[in-house]
Amino acid sequence: MLDPRSRERALRTLAWSALPFAALLALGPAHAQEAAAAAEAAKPVVDKGDVAWMLTSTLLVLLMTVPGLALFYGGLVRSKNVLSVLMQVLAVFSLLVLLWVVYGYSLAFNGGNAFIGNLDKLFLKGVNKESLAATFSAGVSLPEYVFIAFQSTFAGITGALIVGAFAERIKFSAVLLFSALWFTFAYLPIAHMVWYGPDGFLFAKGAIDFAGGTVVHINAGVAGLVGAYFVGKRVGYGREAIKPHNVTFTMIGASLLWVGWFGFNAGSNLEATAGAALAFLNTLLATAAAALAWSLVEKVIKGKPSMLGGASGVVAGLVAITPACGTVGPFGAIAIGAIAGAVCVWGVHGLKRLLRADDALDVFGVHGLGGIIGALLTGVFSSPSLGGFGLGAGNDTIAAQVGVQALGIGITVVWSGVVSVIAFALVKLVVGLRVPEEAEREGLDITTHGETAYEN
Repeated sequence: MLDPRSRERALRTLAWSALPFAALLALGPAHAQEAAAAAEAAKPVVDKGDVAWMLTSTLLVLLMTVPGLALFYGGLVRSKNVLSVLMQVLAVFSLLVLLWVVYGYSLAFNGGNAFIGNLDKLFLKGVNKESLAATFSAGVSLPEYVFIAFQSTFAGITGALIVGAFAERIKFSAVLLFSALWFTFAYLPIAHMVWYGPDGFLFAKGAIDFAGGTVVHINAGVAGLVGAYFVGKRVGYGREAIKPHNVTFTMIGASLLWVGWFGFNAGSNLEATAGAALAFLNTLLATAAAALAWSLVEKVIKGKPSMLGGASGVVAGLVAITPACGTVGPFGAIAIGAIAGAVCVWGVHGLKRLLRADDALDVFGVHGLGGIIGALLTGVFSSPSLGGFGLGAGNDTIAAQVGVQALGIGITVVWSGVVSVIAFALVKLVVGLRVPEEAEREGLDITTHGETAYEN
């Protein structure tokens, strides 16, 4: 007969193990029932509402990319290149979603060390309908398939963002090869460091990146800037007028990005709770503030607020609130959006000239700079003294949190920059980067894809 203390210890052990029921009977019928009940209570809860919300969020992130991002970018290029940009966004997204399930998920979210995971879940080994993924609440889980699908869309859109920087002059094969290399050696390590629970290097330091300021936007922005340098300026850049061919497309694309971003940000809460509601509200408010701030700056500087500026302000606000949406209060979100909207006007004009890069669709000026602004301000407005909901683990002051945020920014900029340089150099060596000048002048739609968007 077990003494009470030994019996309690045995019950606790059995409740958390997968021993056969015969082992429970060794404790006696009454205690076996008690242990079985404890084991049942210890099972993670999967809530149907959470599952429904996360599947919806995954669809919303897909909407952000195809057609949202595709139309946003497509409207910004000249009519002879619109299909090429649409195709690049579609193909890169599709490629990275497939690579995600082959090895990306395992390297980003499974074991390994503080900087990269392992290949134990290569080809989703061991994943089935019964396997679960943790959420932010103890004892609450999601079907692992749901988490895999949701995160695959993040990987896909991040790679697709980059193509805007070197639009209208790059080889299609070069886009695909670079995307695969960059995804493997830049996206996956940063995602692991930032999001892989307490074992990720930046997560362990208390860095806050709720939905991808560093992982997605700074990461992609830096890669785009490097690509703009490597591929070179468009023919006629700085000498000829290179104007968006359809600002209406761009407005529709920006609107779809805003709608889809609720899945991106609020979905990153992983549960249909008040945390998702906070991220949802912050995404709404920051974006509205950024759109108005951008338009106001344009009115002051140029005398007229443009539709293109308003749409760009929407994207700048969405980018900036992404890392902060789950930890700042509503008025902190408004401040972040307004600051980002105003500063990113300079990013696509003044900074672009300083960098002397033909970042065709302002990937760095909006996503890179906007992501940096949002990441730093996350460290400020997450403070309870400013209406936020808490700083990262181990950071007791705003200064300490901002320091950790800056560390995350620095690591992302350097790592993504180095990987991008090496990847573009390899791609240039293997397949070349740029289409011939004659093909560029004629347009990539007809020379690369054999079709035109508009019949004469």
